[in-house]
Amino acid sequence: MKHHLQKTMFAELSNRKLFDRAHQFASDYLDSIFDREVYPTEKALDNLELFDEPIPRESSHPEEILEQLHKLGSPATTVTMGGRYFGFVCGSAVPIGLAAKTMATFWDQASAMYVMSPLAGKLESVVENWLLDLLGLPQKTVAGFVSGTSIANLCGLAAARYRILKNSNWDIHQQGLWGAPKIRIVTGQHAHSTVLKALSILGLGQQHIEWVPVDDQGRILSEELPVLDNNTIVILQAGNVNSGAFDDLQTICEKANKAGSWVHIDGAFGLWAAAVDQLKHLTKGMHLANSWAVDGHKTLNTPYDSGIVLCSDSEALTSALHMSASYLIESDQRDGMFHTPEMSKRSRVIELWAILKYLGTAGVDEMVLNMHLRAKQFANEIKNVKGFRVVNEIVFNQVLVQCDNDVLTDKVMTNIQELRECWVGGSHWFGKKVIRVSICSWATTESDIATSVASFANAYQMAITNISS
Repeated sequence: MKHHLQKTMFAELSNRKLFDRAHQFASDYLDSIFDREVYPTEKALDNLELFDEPIPRESSHPEEILEQLHKLGSPATTVTMGGRYFGFVCGSAVPIGLAAKTMATFWDQASAMYVMSPLAGKLESVVENWLLDLLGLPQKTVAGFVSGTSIANLCGLAAARYRILKNSNWDIHQQGLWGAPKIRIVTGQHAHSTVLKALSILGLGQQHIEWVPVDDQGRILSEELPVLDNNTIVILQAGNVNSGAFDDLQTICEKANKAGSWVHIDGAFGLWAAAVDQLKHLTKGMHLANSWAVDGHKTLNTPYDSGIVLCSDSEALTSALHMSASYLIESDQRDGMFHTPEMSKRSRVIELWAILKYLGTAGVDEMVLNMHLRAKQFANEIKNVKGFRVVNEIVFNQVLVQCDNDVLTDKVMTNIQELRECWVGGSHWFGKKVIRVSICSWATTESDIATSVASFANAYQMAITNISS
């Protein structure tokens, strides 16, 4: 690094102009998100080509960089923070979370060890306790703060693999999987793809999964479970990614507990139902599981990225993810790296703490329940629109909509996306195409739902007219 560039960067830190400019652009973006189209315009998408250039030889002017990001980048974002983005279970961002993340960005704390960030260590301990109270989990449960449910599932299943093999006197770290005792995997036919990905990474293999049939909502038929034993990992869902349905956690966990099986619950967005008085019946019995995976950036609306693995067997989790080196400085406080795969991880717990502090238990209840109520509103209103039918029970925040045939469903969905008044994605439901509406933003209002239903109706008429002509 040349000394003149170093002096320039010291000056940029000192005069704050760069940060003031970035703050202004961010404020301008927030001013527009509830009025602009949900998906970028064709012009905005075409302008992304202007980013294609060779890497500069010399240093670029910082304010010009921000100008380019604001001019070309802001219009090309999807408005997931608004109230009418239903394409995936992405979630919005609670304002205090954005503000706290902004502060945390300037702090730039790594949370591997307490000595690297005492603040992160303390907040991870506090939030861990809060989560156990909020979700009604055993007090011995520990939490790891990861990027998302994909990694949380990986961690929970790694802990399960460690414990089952350890119980058979097999050390996975020293002996690997060659010649290891067989681990059985039992899960429903609608298990999420991130679960299958985790199993593949862990060397447990999808080919050997014992698949359990599901009902018309995607819930495991508990009476169809195979005989379980203490070499079995049972994987359940708290929130089917399509229908939002919950497995019968109480019944299946009780069966698994009697057999000595490990139960892991993939609760990416649905685990938060445990914090809502009117919805907690959906998660009855989940405290009987051994590990859980959940996202903060989905239903809780923390900024990206914010995943959480929870495990009632702290030794299994820390042993599965363990690492050691001569330069590490362990403390008598919380060292976050022992609960996650990463060392170099940002202190994402800061905004999670801020949101939970801001909302409290009553606020979490209100925010999550509103998502459910808006889903019910959407289902009730779309049923009265010609050409649509709802094919799932609205138990949480998911609505599956279908037209008369796959071709029409596809065309209508494409029209909705092009209209940009709301944004939805598609899926398959028992062999037929559906439009999937995932309501997971604190900002979704009754008016947003009415506007979106009207867009569905408009998209349907466009499709019928096009087919007729």
